[in-house]
Amino acid sequence: MEEKSCHLLVLYASQTGNAMDAAERVGREAERGGCPSVQVLPIDRFEASCLPDEEIVIFVVSTTGQGDIPDSMKVFWRFLLQRNLSNQWLEGLHYAVFGLGDSGYQKYNFSAKKLDKRLSDLGAKPLIEKGLGDDQHPSGYEGALDPWLLSLWKMLNTVHPNILPRVSDIMDPSKRSLDHAKIEVIYHSSDKMQPDLLTAYDLEILEKVIESACSMSPAQFHYHDKKPQYLLQLITNQRLTNVDHSRDVRHFEFEASSNVIDYQVGDVLEILPSQNPAAVDAFIQRCNLDPNCYITVKARDTEKQSIYKSIKSLVRPIKLKNFVELTMDVASASPRRYFFEVMSFYATAEHEKERLQYFASPEGMDDLYQYNQRERRTVVEVLEDFPSVQMPFEWLVQLVPPLKTRAFSISSSPSVHPNQVHLTVSIVSWTTPFKRTRHGLCSSWLAGLDPFKSCVHIPAWITRGSLPPPPPSLPLILIGPGTGCAPFRAFVEERALQNLTRSTSPILFFFGCRNQSVDFLYKNFWLAQAQDDGVLSADKGGGFFVAFSRDQPQKIYVQQKMKEESKGIWSLLSSGAAIYIAGSSTKMPADVTSTLEEIIAVESGMSKESAARWLRLLEKAGKFFIEAWS
Repeated sequence: MEEKSCHLLVLYASQTGNAMDAAERVGREAERGGCPSVQVLPIDRFEASCLPDEEIVIFVVSTTGQGDIPDSMKVFWRFLLQRNLSNQWLEGLHYAVFGLGDSGYQKYNFSAKKLDKRLSDLGAKPLIEKGLGDDQHPSGYEGALDPWLLSLWKMLNTVHPNILPRVSDIMDPSKRSLDHAKIEVIYHSSDKMQPDLLTAYDLEILEKVIESACSMSPAQFHYHDKKPQYLLQLITNQRLTNVDHSRDVRHFEFEASSNVIDYQVGDVLEILPSQNPAAVDAFIQRCNLDPNCYITVKARDTEKQSIYKSIKSLVRPIKLKNFVELTMDVASASPRRYFFEVMSFYATAEHEKERLQYFASPEGMDDLYQYNQRERRTVVEVLEDFPSVQMPFEWLVQLVPPLKTRAFSISSSPSVHPNQVHLTVSIVSWTTPFKRTRHGLCSSWLAGLDPFKSCVHIPAWITRGSLPPPPPSLPLILIGPGTGCAPFRAFVEERALQNLTRSTSPILFFFGCRNQSVDFLYKNFWLAQAQDDGVLSADKGGGFFVAFSRDQPQKIYVQQKMKEESKGIWSLLSSGAAIYIAGSSTKMPADVTSTLEEIIAVESGMSKESAARWLRLLEKAGKFFIEAWS
């Protein structure tokens, strides 16, 4: 066997860090099985043209948005799509693909499915069937990753017996060992720090602190500029639903603290939320850390280190407390299973060690789910439950879930509200099986800000969403129940302004909520645009249709309202209209799409299958868009 056959390459494409976590686990288990050479790399640090030189490659890829590939994979994917690549280009390659997705979305694990097919089309041979991790599974993607990895190691041992000489060690808990953390923390004396680093009141200094923290974070901001595009200030915090209603939906308005906000309708605002200061302090105290010491975080200088090569080491030292509060989610996210495995090595109480080892084992996965994921235990809570554990800060930096930005569809037109950006946000809260009340980190934090008293500067980035801005001449069919109306408020605002100076095409808008008197979001705005010469008025060829699902004994949803207006929908589609759908990712997009197929079939006389093909052609033509969120 050639020496290169003993080399295992793991490539990952991650948008939020989950695919990187899974790829790192693949690498760890291969090393435990005795693989002589394992390399784990982000896919954008591998030259796609070198793929034929490899013999075994494991791909771990996430799916973002509506079936989109991660940003880090786009160059690699474009190379694979070149027409001059033959169907024998990868004939010497054995591969396996594991995808991370959410079955709540229509294009579930689309990236993994597309990659698997393309590799096969180019002549590569799959070692095993692609694995599809699902966020909806009780144990998250690990529910599918566990059995998939077991099958992968068995097949690899059969096809390439020299690559895993100790394959049985992979599943043997007694063979587990702990290497160094993949990063190191350098501590600096505060006496040597520049004076401007000792405070963060100046906006420029605040930006630099955030940039340094995000640049050093090993699992975060790999697809953003590290420096915030904007530091926003909240100027309006208005509740849209009745105060006595169980669901709290807010209208937020923000202004930039310095530069002018540049965006277009359909864009997305990503916010880096602030954590509860008490939770951050509790974490620091529990871990015996000095909040006021200055640190830099960088990749550990070892031959095997590859995960964090992109971390910049030439960054400004910042306070440990600033690093924790800006990059480590200690107060809302639940730790991964590997966190419990590493904890077991630092537990000095035997009963704690045994419980942690059990949680980290395949046999303990269900109990870990009940304890950890289902209760949404935070890092602070887990550490408090195992008081004998004292983990080094390097491991905490590596394993604590990263503090992620939260993305919201923008609900304002920049032409109507210059230098402002508006959001429509449902304030998230729920009760766990053990009757603990949990709150969404970002939405609850925003809801608690008082624009008249608060001087908080909110780090924010604007990115392109799944809904491109339509030209004034394009007829529109908009379907957005609940907070799905957010981007369409921006669309209608923009078109209403355009309508003042030029001719515009009609809009049909289908909205849904529970009760007319309780959660009819932006009621006055929609009704005003549906009257006289408003862009939703019948005089303009448009229409505004609302389904109040709970105002009568039998529930009514937007699908029923769409069927009532099937002739108008087909008429507008026949004149070249585009369809935009926004809202919850659960069943709504699929149900609305099915209703559209039914309407097209009935009104055109074609079969349901032909109607489905007609919609797919509409999507390819750039006139059918869906933006959904969990």
